[in-house]
Amino acid sequence: MARIVMKFGGTSMAGIERIRSVAARVKREVAAGNEVAVVVSAMAGETDRLVNFCREASSLYDPREYDVVVASGEQITSGLLAIALQAIGVPARSWLGWQLPIQTTNAHASARIDEINADALITAMASGEVAVIPGFQGVAEDNRISTLGRGGSDTSAVAVAAAVKADRCDIYTDVDGVYTTDPRIVPRARKLSRVTYEEMLELASVGAKVLQTRSVGLAMKEGVRIQVLSSFDDPNNSATADTLPGTMIVGDDEIGDDMERQLITGIAHDKNEAKITLIEVPDKPGAVARIFGPLADININVDMIIQNIAHNSGSTDVTFTVPQAELARALDALAKAKEDIGYASLVHDSKVAKISVVGVGMRSHAGVASAMFKALADRGINIQAISTSEIKVSVLIEEDYTELAVRVLHTAYGLDAEDVVE
Repeated sequence: MARIVMKFGGTSMAGIERIRSVAARVKREVAAGNEVAVVVSAMAGETDRLVNFCREASSLYDPREYDVVVASGEQITSGLLAIALQAIGVPARSWLGWQLPIQTTNAHASARIDEINADALITAMASGEVAVIPGFQGVAEDNRISTLGRGGSDTSAVAVAAAVKADRCDIYTDVDGVYTTDPRIVPRARKLSRVTYEEMLELASVGAKVLQTRSVGLAMKEGVRIQVLSSFDDPNNSATADTLPGTMIVGDDEIGDDMERQLITGIAHDKNEAKITLIEVPDKPGAVARIFGPLADININVDMIIQNIAHNSGSTDVTFTVPQAELARALDALAKAKEDIGYASLVHDSKVAKISVVGVGMRSHAGVASAMFKALADRGINIQAISTSEIKVSVLIEEDYTELAVRVLHTAYGLDAEDVVE
């Protein structure tokens, strides 16, 4: 018997028939003798609809009231799933964020989880009752409903799993695992049986959409084992989740020194980047701080940064990237700070993409970056910016070359599957 947390996303909950399918999947785990808690997202598209209502009501909406509105999507699906489970003979009840409670910070619309009181939840699970919990929400220090930001249901599921000391957190999505890259771009992409927390954290941060970055970081911190599975496999299949071929996200110690491990685990891409270049910035101490200070003040994350060689005039050019959705706000902040920064002009480009190669094997192998640069150069793909970490190399390229770059690198690092007929 195991204690597991099952999480289902919006596509899995998109309508009563799919909710019934989820209920059948949950019943199978209960029948296997497992203690089960379920975390659910709102129906696909529902959160967008609710967000738009808030924007239509007022462009300067109160974030506390915004949370009241958008949290209702998950409240609906949690109640519906509890009803569907009861209808097929499975004891179940819904637990809203404030009922456990899931305590969060006061940062409404982007709260972080501080603590979950899991005593009542553990008691209910031990009695055979399935706990159905709306993801994405909690209760803030001001005793009002809070939400964790878009995609926060993954984080809710991992946090619940940590609180109840679950053996595993099963994340059901519209894909059946983590692949070496997007199979829609590279048909020869391979599904990975195991990925380390570090690798998944890097992949999620540079564009892989399987798991939310915060959820992976929390899983790594709390040691929660995550399994990624498809919610569209036959729910009436007699196999339980622990026998299905998904992808496990685990610590290095669980993987060990696998002789078959690839140098590179995966290739990710992200078209949601925008490039900004400030021309003729004074080349003196404090100049860069005056650029990024105004952006930090409005919570815009800067990614790649390049400072060019100084001009003879005592100035330099500074290039960096921001999320494409934040480009307008970033340009506005920089324009307001132009006199303080002292740059001559500004240019920007939203038609760029970030391509990243990720793998823990980089720690012990030289030449990963040079292989990347050569493979792209051989296909005439120009690199506009570069950033690295211990297990990642990312480059910025023209958006039109995204798919070609992914395919070229996937082949260059020997990631192509051998048994796929294209």
